Amino acid sequence: MENQETTVMSVKDWVITLLISAIPLVGFIMMFVWAFGSGTNPNKANWAKGALIIVAIFFVLYFIFIALFGAALFGALSGAGGY
Repeated sequence: MENQETTVMSVKDWVITLLISAIPLVGFIMMFVWAFGSGTNPNKANWAKGALIIVAIFFVLYFIFIALFGAALFGALSGAGGY
């Protein structure tokens, strides 16, 4: 790895970063820009990569939960009415 000298992100920089990332679609797109863009502060890039990993984990867990709950609900509803 290279020994890089980077500037420390100020509190103002972090507040702006967090505000932008809180905007629904824009924040998601900006996380990709910050994570994989060239010229982004390495601290912000690492934060964005970590945030994207967390989003991906929750996305997978959400679909597993919906699939299990949906299958259980469908099975309960289809078995309740027919004789």
